[in-house]
Amino acid sequence: MYNITSYSKAKAKEYGVIIKPSANKNKKIDVFKDNKKIATIGAIGYKDYGIYLEEKGKDYADKRRQLYKERHKKDLNSGNGLWASRILW
Repeated sequence: MYNITSYSKAKAKEYGVIIKPSANKNKKIDVFKDNKKIATIGAIGYKDYGIYLEEKGKDYADKRRQLYKERHKKDLNSGNGLWASRILW
């Protein structure tokens, strides 16, 4: 099971959503708004900004975030991609 990072918890609070460990064994987080699930984000097995921040520090995490956003640029404006970008990156 994925341990939600303090970074992700803070971002969820900033966006007014609730996050919980995902019911899907292959995903990290389920995102809820008004008690309705709106997204399932983060593939298990891949690191995210919060993990990099804790393990390698801010400079390294910032570089990984930049690479993530470049790689997923077309998916960042809607659906699961939007929430992954907001909560995990």
